[in-house]
Amino acid sequence: MTKARIEIPRTEYDRRIAAIQKSLQEQNIDLLVTHADECESANVRYLSNFLAVFDFVGVLVPKEGAPILLTGGPESYDFAVEFAQIDDIRIHPMYVETSAPEWDKPTDVWDFPGILQELRQRLPIKRIGIANTNIIPYAIMEDIKKGAPDAEFVNADELIMRHRWYKSEIEVEALREAYRITEEAVKVAVDAIQPGVREWEIQAAWLGEIYRLGAEGMGYSCWVTSGPATYQSLCKATDRQVEQNSMVQFSLGAKYVGYCGNMCRAIVLGDLPDIHMDMIKVALECTNDTIGRMGPGVPFAGVYDEFQATLERYGFKGLNLYGPAHGTGMQECEGPWVDNRGSMVMEPNMVFNIDVWIANEEYGVRIEDGVLITDKGVEELSSWRREIIRI
Repeated sequence: MTKARIEIPRTEYDRRIAAIQKSLQEQNIDLLVTHADECESANVRYLSNFLAVFDFVGVLVPKEGAPILLTGGPESYDFAVEFAQIDDIRIHPMYVETSAPEWDKPTDVWDFPGILQELRQRLPIKRIGIANTNIIPYAIMEDIKKGAPDAEFVNADELIMRHRWYKSEIEVEALREAYRITEEAVKVAVDAIQPGVREWEIQAAWLGEIYRLGAEGMGYSCWVTSGPATYQSLCKATDRQVEQNSMVQFSLGAKYVGYCGNMCRAIVLGDLPDIHMDMIKVALECTNDTIGRMGPGVPFAGVYDEFQATLERYGFKGLNLYGPAHGTGMQECEGPWVDNRGSMVMEPNMVFNIDVWIANEEYGVRIEDGVLITDKGVEELSSWRREIIRI
């Protein structure tokens, strides 16, 4: 029997809103506007527990008072009323899906001029912070500007992301479960690998197991790939059959109550060229070294520099995409990124995905696992068979 799913309580969402409002006040921002679609839903879900499905979603957080959730159409409104942890929910016609119908059901609709005029009754709207700046639609931004023609607009992406970097106790609990489900299902996926099986069949075995164990879905568009495609850092499962004397590479991560687990492993069938085997060995060494160096107070730059030194020692310098780890949580990649471009240090309650990728134009390998920084060191959230897995 599977255990009951963790429920993140309303008090957690209220705490998050209050923390964001404190940051708004400190930065002299009167209103935060967030945006979400199905691909990039984390900020809105972090603040409200609401998923963007078909329609867009936004959460407005004034520096004082209750937040507002905006979505499009009566279907999303009813969905939000059921699940969102925000009480003030409104329909904005610009938040509908791109092929939305003309609704027969009567609805009360709002636009930003009306919403901002209402908010001005209790606080000035002189500085507006925009989060999700790279995805908020032009038409919605124009509507915001129409409602606040004299306001100053500032980028607030980092404001909310910095809150998300540090996990609460319930978030850590959710991430532990996301990684546990991911890891248990990876065992099933590995068991499915044999010559002749198709890539999508391996992924299907993994997917069936994560749903059985209580996941809500994938943390991102996961994949299984094999043979000539394993040099690609992004890919998808295809109809290709696994062959002897080849490698199967997968990147698989379950999403659990909004939080992402993730594992990458390389599975070897038969014999591989020496350079490919060397890549796998070095990726495993870098992964273990990175985990061994992590801990509270450890500078990002030192971990990154040692990673680069290892790549250079084995002749693989320049074949990585970025540093050896990145923050994870409601997005598989949500920052901070472990590199030497700043002065950040690791702090308790940060969760990282160790993400070591080495590839040339013919061969590649990726190894990933999750770790939690604690007061005393590191808690590994996944670790199963961090080795050369042979079938």
